[in-house]
Amino acid sequence: MGMITRRSLAVLATFLLSAAVIAGGIIPAQASPAQASAAPAPGPMLTGIRTGVHPTFDRIVLDFTGGRPGVQNSRFVDELTRDPSGQIEWLTGCAFAEVVLFPAYAHDGAGHPSLAGPQKFRTRNLTNVMAVAVTGDFEATLSIGVGMRKQTWINVFTLTGPDRVVIDVGR
Repeated sequence: MGMITRRSLAVLATFLLSAAVIAGGIIPAQASPAQASAAPAPGPMLTGIRTGVHPTFDRIVLDFTGGRPGVQNSRFVDELTRDPSGQIEWLTGCAFAEVVLFPAYAHDGAGHPSLAGPQKFRTRNLTNVMAVAVTGDFEATLSIGVGMRKQTWINVFTLTGPDRVVIDVGR
């Protein structure tokens, strides 16, 4: 049996592509950068993260376009991990909460980040919440990590006009 070379692989690839085109299947096309940036959003897409102080709780607001995530789960965790790598996400705080949203994205249909601001930041103006981070954006699942001074309570809900997810954290 002969040795496979790069040239023979290139010839085989060209032959297979030609056969697919002749058979009426695949027509190769490449999108220009302008076309790629115009790709439609895959679903509810994160566009902003805001924070605010209230008399008895700290508030984190996640702004979305393309609708709101249908499922929101929250839980306290010992440490935050990045999805899908499983690596530890180092975030300022003594207690941590993970908020998982589905379906939701932090990128557009072409894979470009949809969030204009930082994906990880300190919240110096809040009483309990010390930091917020996007910890995962994989398979229509968006994960948000919250670092807190102390574990209290967390309430996650959605609002419309504009679409947003609200995370209230007790002081």
